[in-house]
Amino acid sequence: MNTGQTLFSQVMDFIPMHEFHRCVERYDGEYKVQKFSCWDHFLCMAFAQLTYRESLRDIVHCLNAQQSKLYHLGFRSAITRSTLSYANNTRDWRIYADLAGVLMNTAKVLYRDEPFVLELDNTVYALDSTTIDLCLSIFPWARFREHKAAVKIHTLFDVRDKIPSILAISSGKMHDVNILDVLIAEAGALYIFDRAYIDFARLHQLTLSCACFVTRAKSNMHFDRLYSHHVDKHSGLRCDQTIRLSGFYTSHDYPDTLRRIKYYDAQTQRTFVFITNNFLLPSLTIAQLYQCRWQVELFFKWIKQHLRIKAFYGTSINAVKTQIWIAVSVYLIVAIIKKHLKLEQSLYTILQILSVSLFEKTPIFQALTDTRLLFEQHHLDNQLNLFNL
Repeated sequence: MNTGQTLFSQVMDFIPMHEFHRCVERYDGEYKVQKFSCWDHFLCMAFAQLTYRESLRDIVHCLNAQQSKLYHLGFRSAITRSTLSYANNTRDWRIYADLAGVLMNTAKVLYRDEPFVLELDNTVYALDSTTIDLCLSIFPWARFREHKAAVKIHTLFDVRDKIPSILAISSGKMHDVNILDVLIAEAGALYIFDRAYIDFARLHQLTLSCACFVTRAKSNMHFDRLYSHHVDKHSGLRCDQTIRLSGFYTSHDYPDTLRRIKYYDAQTQRTFVFITNNFLLPSLTIAQLYQCRWQVELFFKWIKQHLRIKAFYGTSINAVKTQIWIAVSVYLIVAIIKKHLKLEQSLYTILQILSVSLFEKTPIFQALTDTRLLFEQHHLDNQLNLFNL
């Protein structure tokens, strides 16, 4: 007797179906499709992420072992390995990329009021990329080096909300700085990135777009000091200067003035030199802003550790991108559930509970808050908790 929804179907209820169908229609995702719909495809891949399945055969066997429950999970057609493999290779990955974009917007609204370590009205973004290594003989389209293949995930991460705002997947050959060519700068926003993104022509475009940036200066940067401003050296600051680039090419690429700040971190005993086009924020705030860039690194480590994005169910570029985008969507769904249900548990704990109880017909709030199912926090000390939970 059916006494309610399965936990898996309750999780999938957080996906706006009208937006999902829009994404499918936008790319003709179900053109000449008779049985295995895009929704069935998404459910299979989301199930694989939530339960840490190792292969297509693993996914199919686990689902077909619960044949009587598949309808209540949301599936409307039979699941076979060949059908799932064909869908991974042929269903346009942009369907799931657009769905992830919708979920990002939903999550950003929910996390809008999250506390931030700095009192700033500006939106703060951290820009970085992570590399996923692949086997060249299996993924020849992703050649990175002579004997190595890889793909990159470029991410614009909202530091205040702790939610990615933009993701892009490219081959490993694409240099990080090239992502600035497709980035539409938001006026008034602060962009934080490391030295890999220093290209003064591109940085000048950010300035012309009324956006601010903070990055570390390269050791061979040539400049002329125009002004020096007073700093409190007890705070770790060493200098706050207004400079102009003096290199032959850099002075043409960036003709405006810049701000150069030197900061000594007593904890790590390292000296950092920052450059920025923001002349209004206190110099110590600029140094503290750069520390926030670590949030995007935590995001990369978290998804690599807890989602299936390092081993793939297919070898084509479409299959790889489909799996990554659905993994990101699952991450966002869990983040939305956490905020919507006002849960105290970490995303890791929520994932662990879901992974062993998706077939249960228990209200999702009860399943995620029953103290008998929760892990002791002292066992999670070595886990990366993106939301400081």
